[in-house]
Amino acid sequence: MALRNILNLNDAMDAEILRKKSRPVEKIDERIRTILDDMAETLYDSGGVGLAAPQVGILRRIVVIDIGEGLIELINPEILETEGVQEDAEGCLSIPGKSGNVARPERVKLKALNRNGEEVTYEGTGLLARAFCHETDHLDGILYIDKATEIWEGEE
Repeated sequence: MALRNILNLNDAMDAEILRKKSRPVEKIDERIRTILDDMAETLYDSGGVGLAAPQVGILRRIVVIDIGEGLIELINPEILETEGVQEDAEGCLSIPGKSGNVARPERVKLKALNRNGEEVTYEGTGLLARAFCHETDHLDGILYIDKATEIWEGEE
């Protein structure tokens, strides 16, 4: 496992990558599993709750999330259902020093592939639902600041 550099929106070259749409993973092999392992290590080192592959310069549809309940690995995630609305502060590892108020669904159901290529389904509410949406947005080049009603200096 290795720590990966997290791209920063303030860097023009990084910003260009962060705004691109990621391609689906066609084949889950040792390279993809290494990316998952590296992303998990990078996530834990950063103290964040989620990390999408574009944030480490890889334009593939891969996400890792841990809100304190164990690591969730998602390959080619797809949101199936949403319900309700929650509005709360969000930050992003790729936008250090800022936070913003963002409305997200209260409940999210999604499907993805796991590291073994098996289809998995997750349902999340609250912070987990927020993380599912925030990280899958990254895969489409969308950042929380694009949806924020208010942005301020300082972390959440």
